[in-house]
Amino acid sequence: MRRLFGLILALSILAPASPVTTSAPAAPRLVVMLVVDQMRNDYIDDYGSNWTHGLRRLVSEGARFRNAAYPYFNTVTCAGHATIGTGTVPAIHGIILNQWWHREDQRERSCTDDPSAPTIPYGSGQPGGGHSAIRLRVPTFAQTLDRAQGDRAHVVTMAMKPRSAIMLAGGHADAVTWFENRTFATSAAFSPGRVAFVQKFIDASPVERDLGKAWDRLLPPSAYKYTDEGEGEKPTKGWTRVFPHQLGAAGAEASDAFYSQWASSPFSDEYLARMAEAAIDAIPLGQGTTTDYLGVSFSALDSVGHKFGPRSHEVQDVLARFDVTIGRLLDHLDARVGRGKYVVALSADHGVAVIPEQLKREGVDAGRAIMDTASARAQAALVHAFGPGEYVARMNYTNLFLMPGVVDRLTRQPGALEAVMKAIEGTPGVLRVIDSRVLNPDAGTSDPLLRATALGEFRGRSGDFIVLPRTNWIWVADDGTPAPGDATTHGTGYPYDTRVPLLLLGAGVRPGMYEGAATPADIAPTLARICGVALPTASGRGLDEAIAR
Repeated sequence: MRRLFGLILALSILAPASPVTTSAPAAPRLVVMLVVDQMRNDYIDDYGSNWTHGLRRLVSEGARFRNAAYPYFNTVTCAGHATIGTGTVPAIHGIILNQWWHREDQRERSCTDDPSAPTIPYGSGQPGGGHSAIRLRVPTFAQTLDRAQGDRAHVVTMAMKPRSAIMLAGGHADAVTWFENRTFATSAAFSPGRVAFVQKFIDASPVERDLGKAWDRLLPPSAYKYTDEGEGEKPTKGWTRVFPHQLGAAGAEASDAFYSQWASSPFSDEYLARMAEAAIDAIPLGQGTTTDYLGVSFSALDSVGHKFGPRSHEVQDVLARFDVTIGRLLDHLDARVGRGKYVVALSADHGVAVIPEQLKREGVDAGRAIMDTASARAQAALVHAFGPGEYVARMNYTNLFLMPGVVDRLTRQPGALEAVMKAIEGTPGVLRVIDSRVLNPDAGTSDPLLRATALGEFRGRSGDFIVLPRTNWIWVADDGTPAPGDATTHGTGYPYDTRVPLLLLGAGVRPGMYEGAATPADIAPTLARICGVALPTASGRGLDEAIAR
């Protein structure tokens, strides 16, 4: 705990927060946290001319921080949602990746893995093991908001991924819902059984209703930039590189392919928005005497971006349709809660790299760094140092984990540690290898890569070596893809991964374009100030310049 609060103090000094005033306006009745998985900041300027509904309203009527960016490496979904949810960085909240190698039981676990909290399905599907926020080291803003009101506030989150819904909620909520293995689900960590309004909505609006639908472009083809058949695209199974994209066959039985296609289509975003509207009506949210919290994470853009890349017609169309979807949600909030009585924050958990093959054709240094190659080079160097044996446990993105005791042996043998690091650095696409023991987020440094790496790692959970790729190189598996069938990915500390939208709209917000530095870690402390709630564990700053007085 001494280290935790020391780090919070150090980060607070780096980004000083202004004192809370006592003359703040009345708190909003509802806080709405919207996360668009894999939304790059430059999408607003590159593709936003086609938006005329909800996204356009957020940009034109709200506060936009044009230079918002994550300050750390490991820009992945779980870490990003935890940062948005808590107002801290991975070095404090502890969520370094979507999954990582756990030394205590020598196996890989997801960031929400919790066998003591069984999954509760809403349908006939059977989701995987249990999930909770057990690995989150600090409370979320949603938890703090609830506790500040005597546990009387309502907290509801929903997403396509368990890690997204859970990290926005924290350890307690009225309803936390996600899609997993053909059905929506929750966990015993949040509810002893199915939540009534969620079950009612799912029963009335089965996902299978979209079976046989075709996803085609919303706008005329001339409204889209680039080409509809981009180099290196790896479409979702059953689709081609060009529109339209069919979701199964009408009248056929729903298959795994259909559910994957549905999750990768704008229809999944529309579904979550309707579920959010159902929560607003059923609980009801924002219509009582407390300040309630609604968190929604939309993942269609992430699924599509991995397959088709950020220059695709598919990404542009997801955004165009999402603009309409958010417009309907804001209209619903206006009607049920009232304009000026709620506040909305919209951001993203990370961006994404352009498909390397597209950049290489333009003469840019880009490529695919193979994790298995880095692991094999480390293993070979360790065999050379110590003789036959298994020395490498696992590599998760930038984190390379060694077997127990290997690091101690390296430090006792002169030159061995340096030799292993040099061997890893010989992997095509690798920029630098860092011994994680030197990382200290409390210490100042003039090295931006070292600083970003330190903020994105957590002592005891991180790999023994942090392996940083070169700009425009992506970490991939042995088959050359980030995941089976993917064309591109994210996870670095470079601008295409770190720069994301940061938009605020509604109660307590001063509209405008803001050019100052900001990060998604600033969202929670800003909302806390608007709501008149203290958030002492936050390392981000309150964005006072955008708070109405």
